[in-house]
Amino acid sequence: MDGQRPLGSVDLTRRGFLRGLGAAGATAALASCAAPSGGSTTEIVFFQSKPEVIGYFDELIQQFHEAQSRVRVRHDATSNLAGSFVRETPPDLGLLNYNFEISRYVERGALSDLGDMPEAARIRPELLPLVEVTATYPGRTSVIPYSLMAAAVLYNRTIFAEHGLTPPTTWDEFLAVCDTLQAAGVTPVYSTFRDPWTIAQGHFDYSVGGMLDTTEFFTELKAQGDDVGPDSPVAFQQQFREPVERMQQIVAYTNPDAASRGYGDGNLAFANGAAAMYLQGPWALTEIAKTNPDLDVGAFPLPVTDDPADRKVRVNVDLALWIPEGSTKKEAAREFLSFLMQPEVIDTYNADNLGFGVTTDAPPVTDPTLVELREYYDRAAFYLGASQLVPQSIPLQNYAQTLASGADPLPVLRTLDADWARLAFRS
Repeated sequence: MDGQRPLGSVDLTRRGFLRGLGAAGATAALASCAAPSGGSTTEIVFFQSKPEVIGYFDELIQQFHEAQSRVRVRHDATSNLAGSFVRETPPDLGLLNYNFEISRYVERGALSDLGDMPEAARIRPELLPLVEVTATYPGRTSVIPYSLMAAAVLYNRTIFAEHGLTPPTTWDEFLAVCDTLQAAGVTPVYSTFRDPWTIAQGHFDYSVGGMLDTTEFFTELKAQGDDVGPDSPVAFQQQFREPVERMQQIVAYTNPDAASRGYGDGNLAFANGAAAMYLQGPWALTEIAKTNPDLDVGAFPLPVTDDPADRKVRVNVDLALWIPEGSTKKEAAREFLSFLMQPEVIDTYNADNLGFGVTTDAPPVTDPTLVELREYYDRAAFYLGASQLVPQSIPLQNYAQTLASGADPLPVLRTLDADWARLAFRS
């Protein structure tokens, strides 16, 4: 999942496939994994708390148990992660959204090095900067990405066709599309400003990431420490001002009741054809399909400049695997990690959950909506959402909500700079 997004259901139509892995096939795949020392069974705690896939991983655990008898897995989806580390009883293996909650454990060296595992070598090298800009620990591969989500502008292909429109490739073309729709009495963009996370991950992230290299920006910002302000080489008030101004132009084309509409309202409205475009990620597709399974939905990266080559998609590492240094059962945890990284397991998970594969041998996406984004992912034309790189102690989502309501960008961005500087000083 991404940030604090509400969670929807997931398509588990391939559960039959999971059962069909079979003990013989899975045992063969596990043969190369190192077995825990001794002949007894080792129980490990697997922490995975993404609600919509808890049952999915329960079935994978059952397959793992049927394949071997050395390691038993207890699925923990309810514990307080921070509390378990404080009590020095962390889970043996984690699989969570890779954000600032996990980054603090990386930076403090609380996660063990997985760099010697063959699974780490299979990760697409283009994804490593996304991991490293969030957090690193010298000399360690602290996490192994498992699933990546690519988000862009969802659009109603039928409405576009009715008005002779095609996905825009430049900012001017995007504005022209919005003007054409508005003149025809069609709401160009449906927005849900009541839920501030939808603005942050959508309007804000798309506008910033479409103009800036977010990895470069945040790398340089961190290197400045607490020297962030009007005279520093890198600052929100300098680099983010133009993207935010363009974000506010998009707001002019949204539904007039956006301030009172939330995520669920947006899914329902878009499914019913209330707008031509919707700035949401693939997690919304399942919810939209509940209302209108026949809706023909496409996706394109928001063009924020007048150079078509600048178009990129917003991504986030939706899930990443890690093993704490404090685990006393690392060998057994590694065995289960290797099972989860088998191509027939990880690739099926990503296909079922509308994720993009993170390994060099992953098959391309086939979902009818996401295929339009495949070319961008294949050539690494993507960026990590800026909202994912700001610690949650800074209320960026609320700032984005304020900007969407029409606030002057400069004072808001100055406040963001001051927040970042204070946090850097305390760190």
